[in-house]
Amino acid sequence: MSNPIKGVTIHPSPWSVKETIDRLQEFLKQQGVTIYARIDQQSELRRAGIELWALEYLLFGNPKAGGPVMQENPIAALDLPLKVIAWEDQQKKVWIAYNEMAYVRDRYDLTDRVTAPLNLDGLIAKVLNH
Repeated sequence: MSNPIKGVTIHPSPWSVKETIDRLQEFLKQQGVTIYARIDQQSELRRAGIELWALEYLLFGNPKAGGPVMQENPIAALDLPLKVIAWEDQQKKVWIAYNEMAYVRDRYDLTDRVTAPLNLDGLIAKVLNH
């Protein structure tokens, strides 16, 4: 899948949506990251009578990393806590997506010093390569 959304990184996942989010959640917990919410959007929409392919997302963070971002620009809290979504497309392929930290940095005119700890590229690579 080419990336059609500015500021979003998208990767394929070799696992189901549930297993992708399970693995991410477990890895984050091992790193001492706080999991704020996990939402199974497919189940939520089904209750509303709307059908959707599997889609889950995870909201997570670490106040020691996110706090300095909000000190520099409180409006940046709109993109915190961090979020990752995993979804299945019509071809049954699973994808994972998250905001690019460079985009968040530029969007809120933040410094590299405060945004570098929130870059998810390395973390996602570790989860997908396990």
